[in-house]
Amino acid sequence: MDVALPDPHVGGGGGKKDLASAETSNNTSSQRPRVYQVWRGSNVFFLQGRLIFGPDVNSVFLTIFLIVVPASLFCIFVARKLIDDFSYRAGISVVVIFVAFVFYDLALLLLISGRDPGIIPRNKYPPEPDSYDGLSDGPQTPSVRIPRMKEVRVNGIMVKVKYCDTCMLYRPPRCSHCSICNNCVQNFDHHCPWVGQCIGLRNYRFFFMFVFSTTLMCIYVFAFSWVYIIRIMHSEETTIWKAMTKTPTSVVLIIYTFLSVWFVGGLTIFHLYLISNNQTTYENFRYRYEGRTNPHDIGIFGNFKGVFFSSIPPSKNNFRALVSEEDPNLLVGGEFSRPNMGRAVKDLELGRKASWSEASTGYAMHARHCNDEGDKDAEIDEGVSSSSDIPESFADIQTRQ
Repeated sequence: MDVALPDPHVGGGGGKKDLASAETSNNTSSQRPRVYQVWRGSNVFFLQGRLIFGPDVNSVFLTIFLIVVPASLFCIFVARKLIDDFSYRAGISVVVIFVAFVFYDLALLLLISGRDPGIIPRNKYPPEPDSYDGLSDGPQTPSVRIPRMKEVRVNGIMVKVKYCDTCMLYRPPRCSHCSICNNCVQNFDHHCPWVGQCIGLRNYRFFFMFVFSTTLMCIYVFAFSWVYIIRIMHSEETTIWKAMTKTPTSVVLIIYTFLSVWFVGGLTIFHLYLISNNQTTYENFRYRYEGRTNPHDIGIFGNFKGVFFSSIPPSKNNFRALVSEEDPNLLVGGEFSRPNMGRAVKDLELGRKASWSEASTGYAMHARHCNDEGDKDAEIDEGVSSSSDIPESFADIQTRQ
């Protein structure tokens, strides 16, 4: 039987075009960077964008050192000796409980410092202007004037929100722009140098748990170090001072934990007070609700429930995603360009055009410069107002811790 084979020179153009189109698409995708590679904030990424840290990520290693070294000394020179002094199960439990404490503490540290604290993505375009200056020289476009403040309603109370020049958005209530990380963060509490990360909506719960567990760990080491000294004193029938000379490591641990517990214990008590009143550290230090009604306070039980028993919202950023071709911040002709703007975005300090290699350095300097200018009036970032003039573009915002 004769079988007719298709002529490769006839009708094969469509297949070649599809193959070329697919190759072009693959090449374009491979050339496009990922979000974390062109991130404008000052963050440091690990594992190809899976972990996000602040620019002071090195402080995390210092914190780990301050936890692991005393813990190791306690296990080697104190807890191991108590295994012989106590019954077998009781002595082993002293070591097991403490080791579990240490790993739990380190896991919380990673959850705080290595995750998105609640960063709000920057807008691709500035919001629509409400008014124009009306003054123009010849054919030039009139200068746009964006209002610095807007008002939204939170639980029936009017609250002012401020425009962020760096992120080109009106910050939601309780949001603030961190000058260290160069990001707007939801429910911004503070930037903690010990964990190298902002504390915000998505990691505040873990931050409190970390501080509280560290306090308990200090008390645990302090107590059992004294137990070991007292057992030496009784077993050798000597004074407590001579017993302390026989275990200098216990003395060092007692002094170290005594000093540390004032710091972490004080933080624990302070944040218990903040949670009970539904305030952030940022708001408390600026006396935000001094003599005013706190629109976020929903009662002590509701406040604690919002922190510890509510679901943590997902991140608004996909750091591993490919940068969209429609993103106005993609390179066009070797420079950053934005639609509806007649020129490339330039660094205000240096007066030069940014490139991909400068996306996380030069532009970050410009953004930080803008932020420093804008944050001079941070005290009016979120004031309570009695005005009833509510912009239609803002819906009623319900409190969410």
